[in-house]
Amino acid sequence: MNESILADIPGRGPHALNQLRAMTADICDVIPLTAEDDFHVTSVTTMTGNALLVDTRATDQEYDRTPAHVARGAMDHFQITLCVEGGMQFSSGRREVTLRPGDIVLIDMAQPNRTVLRAGSGRTRLMVIILQRAMLAPRLAHPDSATATLLPSDHPHARLLASHYAALGLPPEPEAGSTGATIEAIADIVAAAAGGTADIAAGVERAERHLYLAMIKRHIAQNLETDALSVEELCRHFQISRATLYRLFEADGGLAHYVREQRLNLAFRGLLSPATQDNRLIDLAVGMRFSSDSTFIRAFRRKFGVTPGELREMAETWLRETGAIPAIDTVLHQLARRRTSQP
Repeated sequence: MNESILADIPGRGPHALNQLRAMTADICDVIPLTAEDDFHVTSVTTMTGNALLVDTRATDQEYDRTPAHVARGAMDHFQITLCVEGGMQFSSGRREVTLRPGDIVLIDMAQPNRTVLRAGSGRTRLMVIILQRAMLAPRLAHPDSATATLLPSDHPHARLLASHYAALGLPPEPEAGSTGATIEAIADIVAAAAGGTADIAAGVERAERHLYLAMIKRHIAQNLETDALSVEELCRHFQISRATLYRLFEADGGLAHYVREQRLNLAFRGLLSPATQDNRLIDLAVGMRFSSDSTFIRAFRRKFGVTPGELREMAETWLRETGAIPAIDTVLHQLARRRTSQP
């Protein structure tokens, strides 16, 4: 499960302010820093893996979480907040940080704090990952002193984490790893920055690898029909070395093998689509960046046990006889059974 919208708060003016105050009465006080008629907030909360993702755009305003709010127990979570646009000032006790676009901060909501959004004439946009305390606290050597830990925008980990925020709000790419595993890796990176346990410190490299690999696989999935997947282009785009790129894909049989397999998977899905029934196989082969249709056909048959033409005929038969094409997993299962039953 990745996409389940839990709340959507759009609005402007006094009505929006009153609505927000009613929804957050047990969490904080909301203080507009503009005229009430100019007040604006848009917030969308999404369930993503084992966390919540909150995307908020707002005019200048203040959130004051007092000891009384904390005592009510309405929120005992950690937040990992990315400033996308505008600016944010956060203070808790003697700790105070200022966020600009690209900065990330860890916030402990179990402690009183004050947040001020200031974007001048524009709006501040924040993307927030909300984690249960039981998930993040065990990763921290000193959980009660981790709040206001800042990862500035020029920190490599900040750039790495920021690349995943927008993707968490989208349907997951099957090959990019589970959303839950991505959230776990983000939690490990942030905990290490805030003073993680010995186990977390030792596992940072593993978390980095997961996030880089998920990010690159997502990029590959979006560019399978382009020429943007050469080693040189990927190294330039992600600012990593050839050696690092090759190591990341060792478990997948190498980068070239992985890209080839994903292109074949995309071709498989395309051949099952009624919308592509009139497309020539040579055009599909060229679109998937194969050197010729014969090379494409051999690779396709080696992977799936049928030629592209045979699969297209099967799809046409299903469509003619039943009016529908089975789900891709069903088709793959049938092909696998057929291969094992052949002498």
